[in-house]
Amino acid sequence: MRTKVILICEECLSRNYTVTKNPQKQNERIEMKKYCKNCNKYTIHKETK
Repeated sequence: MRTKVILICEECLSRNYTVTKNPQKQNERIEMKKYCKNCNKYTIHKETK
């Protein structure tokens, strides 16, 4: 079963994206480089707790 996770910007700490992941295959937290509309640039977004 896939679960919803929220991605948070590392610079401005805004919650910009929601994605799904399969916890059986992906145990560690997701880290992606995505566009942040508040920072106006591409930053690293991490999965929240």
